[in-house]
Amino acid sequence: MNIIKEQDIIDSIAGACQYISYYHPEDFVKGMVEAYEKEESEAAKNAIAQILINSKMCAMGHRPLCQDTGSVNIFIKVGLNAKLELSKELEDVLNEGVAKGYTDPDNTLRYSVVSDPAGERKNT
Repeated sequence: MNIIKEQDIIDSIAGACQYISYYHPEDFVKGMVEAYEKEESEAAKNAIAQILINSKMCAMGHRPLCQDTGSVNIFIKVGLNAKLELSKELEDVLNEGVAKGYTDPDNTLRYSVVSDPAGERKNT
């Protein structure tokens, strides 16, 4: 049986939050390159080029691509031969991983969700 430790889950989620904040998916980048190569309008080519340059700069500098909207959605599968070694509920472990990812001192991400939209507006 494979044991999956709580801290490994937290660190993995935190790392994933950081990773997706500064890397575009490969298919997106390939699609933009293809669009650039096919585009005939110079203005449109310049706009696509700027997107590609920004994407590369974000990846190289590990800085967020965009922080206008979004919230983290986690899908998790646990295999039959795996055991989670947790000291608290899995949801709390996942939330801790997200919080750790968003508060990384090397690349703090903007909080994009309020805790209770019907009450006091407090970003989480």
